[in-house]
Amino acid sequence: MDALDRQILDLLRRDARMPYTEIADEVGTSEGTVRNRVERMTEDGVIERFTVATRTGNVKAMIEIGVDVAVNTTTMSDRLAEWEQVDFVWQVSGEDDIVLVVDAADTQGVNELITRARELDEVIETKTRLILDERRG
Repeated sequence: MDALDRQILDLLRRDARMPYTEIADEVGTSEGTVRNRVERMTEDGVIERFTVATRTGNVKAMIEIGVDVAVNTTTMSDRLAEWEQVDFVWQVSGEDDIVLVVDAADTQGVNELITRARELDEVIETKTRLILDERRG
């Protein structure tokens, strides 16, 4: 990855639907160059997916999960990522091992996810933080 790739990624992070022609104008190159670079970064796994950020009035939260030391956190993260209301699963260092970023219809939905996580044999503890506001960088 070079500086041009990073500029393209920065623009796509802010607006994944930005037309390649606009990206090309912003970074000072051709539309074809942008298209080729996005395709290459997608094929190489640098770009994992294009997503939509919403403001639905839902309750967003981070559920921090501590697991037993013998647990394979990659395998567990893959399972948790399949839960419908989970937007992201992060494996993290520090006090907790896994963080779920969830988007639920209401606090009851968040509570149901917390309960579901606590019912897993591998889980030792959970902590939850409601996301009060969100800004894109």
